Amino acid sequence: MRIDVLTIFPSMLEPVLNESIIKRARSAGKVDIRLHNIRDYTLDKHRKVDDRPYGGGCGMVMMPEPIFSCAEAVLKKAKGPKNGRRILLLSARGRKLVQKDFQAFSSYKHLLLICGHYEGVDERVARDLADEEVSVGDFVLTGGEIPAMLVIDATVRLIPGVLGNDDSVKSESFQDGLLEYPQYTRPAEFRGKKTPKVLLGGDHAKIEAWRKKEAVKITKKIRPDIIIGHKQAP
Repeated sequence: MRIDVLTIFPSMLEPVLNESIIKRARSAGKVDIRLHNIRDYTLDKHRKVDDRPYGGGCGMVMMPEPIFSCAEAVLKKAKGPKNGRRILLLSARGRKLVQKDFQAFSSYKHLLLICGHYEGVDERVARDLADEEVSVGDFVLTGGEIPAMLVIDATVRLIPGVLGNDDSVKSESFQDGLLEYPQYTRPAEFRGKKTPKVLLGGDHAKIEAWRKKEAVKITKKIRPDIIIGHKQAP
């Protein structure tokens, strides 16, 4: 898989992309992540990427030309079929992403992420370049770099072979519409708090039933919005 990130602050992403699972995935050739500075595609000596909004208003808006030029240069080199590619504009007004979106992203051969900044991005980028505007939550950040890192992390870990055990994602939160069940490890008793006996007994059928019950309980308490309609919710 290839992921290209268009940004005016590429140095923000490097520390995250060069650590932990993402670093190992890059080293193993599971994912090819490239950062592109939008300022390199400006036409003036000041490398200007923003301007005042037409119609007035506060803040500055990112201009379309540098973004289009950067994206077109990347796409020309990346090649590959269009149906194997997805261009995403990270935007506070975009559709809020959920786990199934990252599962879908992980199946693409190529993701191109556009990081907005300032007051926003010229509408022509959203309308004529990006396939979709997406958001990581109902809040506003200073730019799209942190959301881009989140999208990369959530997507790359789902690529087959990236995690040590591919089965580990099957029981994670949101995979089946529930939050993950409680996890315990050694010691069996810590500061008077004991591990549930069912987890120590070795009966896998009972353990599975306990985990499902606890997952439903936790989801109903913390995220009742996502448990509505779940077929196994009591």
